[in-house]
Amino acid sequence: MSAGLPLSLAALGALAGAGTPWLATRCTARFAGTPLVSTTVPRRWVPWAAVGAAVFGGLGVAPGVGAALPAFLAVAAIGLVLAAVDLACLRLPDPLVGLAALAALAGLGAAAAITGRPERLLGALAGAALSFAAYVLLALLPASRLGFGDVKLAAVLGLLLGWLGGSALLTGLLLPHVLHGLAVLALLATRRARRDTLLPLGPALLAATCLTPLLH
Repeated sequence: MSAGLPLSLAALGALAGAGTPWLATRCTARFAGTPLVSTTVPRRWVPWAAVGAAVFGGLGVAPGVGAALPAFLAVAAIGLVLAAVDLACLRLPDPLVGLAALAALAGLGAAAAITGRPERLLGALAGAALSFAAYVLLALLPASRLGFGDVKLAAVLGLLLGWLGGSALLTGLLLPHVLHGLAVLALLATRRARRDTLLPLGPALLAATCLTPLLH
């Protein structure tokens, strides 16, 4: 693969990331309801642009994505906004999660048609079902802090993970908790959070889904 595609995607991701604070602020005000933490999304666009560039560029070189790349990129773009909203007010608005689901289904359906492999679309749907079931069980555990917004987002991301195959799906189910745990430990160590502080899982779910194609 030439370097042109990843670089072009990185530039596109930087643009998507730069617009994330503006979009997230408006989505928070419109969809998130009464926030638990704040109604303000950080307006510093440079870190978001860097994250967007890394995500889009990484997906551009990830093996196994292939014809499903537009689906992954579309969900990643929406995911940037979802992550920002979740960080701001511990909400994953249903309209944004639904938009991500439509983008994933449309993109994966097109990829299945282009490659002539409809069974991969069935695998994606199975991945969504398994992710949904696993996170429902986690949400119902005693003292669970998992919200049903996280459950619905996990089901959407399960579409992409299921497309990649069973091994990637397993990685994508486990990796968010590793990333979330590391983030919690870092915040506790720096005294930026307490043991009873509610922290969003959405960013870890999204990060794990973007990292998984690079690991398989």
